[in-house]
Amino acid sequence: MPNDATGFAEVYDAHVQKIYAFVYYRVQHREIAEDLTSTTFLKALDAYASFAGGNVRAWLYRIARNTVTDHYRTHRPPVDLETAQDVQSASNPAHDAETRMQLEQVRTELNKLPEDQHDIVLMRVWDGLTHAEIAEVLGKSEASVKMQFSRSVRQLQSSLPLAAFLLFLTLRPYA
Repeated sequence: MPNDATGFAEVYDAHVQKIYAFVYYRVQHREIAEDLTSTTFLKALDAYASFAGGNVRAWLYRIARNTVTDHYRTHRPPVDLETAQDVQSASNPAHDAETRMQLEQVRTELNKLPEDQHDIVLMRVWDGLTHAEIAEVLGKSEASVKMQFSRSVRQLQSSLPLAAFLLFLTLRPYA
């Protein structure tokens, strides 16, 4: 990957939608997600020339995760209860009450997990990162990430109705 503006433009084009979805799911507010995604890529652009190589996707997710964390340290989150399915399209078929209730159950149970477990589950199921990429983002070993993911999924399975758990596993902001 070249360390120039063209190289960064390619990185941006390849990852902006997934980083936006990652941020959006965590802040649940479109304008804030757009701002934080922009901030993520500005930080990445500033550091791009010194990027030593490796997994650029994990590097971007680490920057995005830190940006979201910084945001929550300095701002109170606004209340905006859009469903996670609204990330990619305004014309979404899943607007019925039962689906919304199931999504709210999933969100409630996910929020009960410790922060690292919560992030691991979201990065694996929602963002589609591999265990190795998650380990790189979080600065943990791959074995630790696998173990925490497995424990978290078992905990979610035991606390969520089957329909809500299956809905969570099938929802993704991208194909």
